[in-house]
Amino acid sequence: MSKPIAEVEVAARDLQGPGVVFCPNPKMPLWSTHPRVYLDVATTGKSQCPYCSTVYKLKAGEVLHGAH
Repeated sequence: MSKPIAEVEVAARDLQGPGVVFCPNPKMPLWSTHPRVYLDVATTGKSQCPYCSTVYKLKAGEVLHGAH
């Protein structure tokens, strides 16, 4: 049986720099850590971590400042 993929909703205020989040995030338990990766959420509204498969997605209705 496969493990369900975790999904994390993020608000526009949670994005860093050019619209990215990092994984592992601060709420993850220490045992689940892996090298830190920065994931672009601004471009498509979601991104998946290549290490742990956690999906980060922008909350519905969130507006990114500076987006065209």
